[in-house]
Amino acid sequence: MDYTKDIAEILSHSRDNGAEFWATPDNYLIKGGPFSTAEAVYILSELGLPASHPALEGATSLIWQSQRADGRFQLVPKSSIFPCHTVHAAKALCSAGFAADSRLQATYSHLLETQYTDGGWRCNKFFFGHGPETEASNPGPTLTALDVFRQTPFVNADARLDRAVEFLLQHWVTRAPLGPCHYGIGTLFHQVLFPFLNYNLFYYVYVLSFYDAARHDPRFLEAFAVLLSKLKDGQMVVERPHAKLAKLSFCKKGEPSELATKRYETILSNLESASR
Repeated sequence: MDYTKDIAEILSHSRDNGAEFWATPDNYLIKGGPFSTAEAVYILSELGLPASHPALEGATSLIWQSQRADGRFQLVPKSSIFPCHTVHAAKALCSAGFAADSRLQATYSHLLETQYTDGGWRCNKFFFGHGPETEASNPGPTLTALDVFRQTPFVNADARLDRAVEFLLQHWVTRAPLGPCHYGIGTLFHQVLFPFLNYNLFYYVYVLSFYDAARHDPRFLEAFAVLLSKLKDGQMVVERPHAKLAKLSFCKKGEPSELATKRYETILSNLESASR
């Protein structure tokens, strides 16, 4: 399928935030989603735009410039750096083909060194106040971190990632809002969201399907069964696109998506390889 028009639409928003490459003049790189620097890189890469395209070269350059010596990324100027900033930057760069870039090794090391006691990743900014649930990691950034690590030699080779997998599998059971940002598993979670911009059933099953610690687990298989119920004639139907992307051909609400179906087929391939 030709996504030229979708790509052109996203490129047309590249100065929406006041500077080039979806950034603000002071290099706020996650503002205005999905037309932010980090999210635009991911979406355009998903649509097949090569990393050599001037827009992706410029956007990824801005992300690289935000990297600190310890591997973290400061996507928000004049702000503390939270794990979600770093994992979203790494996700964007990996999607553009930089997973093996030596500059990301410090980021991988930083993430593994700062993993929280429950296996996930957690920030210290409490938007919803303090409570027992805010003592846990944030499931959303934890899933994104696993999305990053699945593209590295660490996948299925580092027991620390198995702890992150277990944290997310247990969240499938409890379903309660967890972490300082209150990520829960409810009605919106169960609606198929594509592209993968938020904590969502489809993204959850897709990422965990890469991990041996999840693929045979009854909790994962239950989530996978729910996802299967969303298929229409073997194709994945997008139930909840981002409002700003709703008119684009690759993720129209209520319609099968070729790209989403390819991600579903990857899940099947991962499960088949695990059963051999």
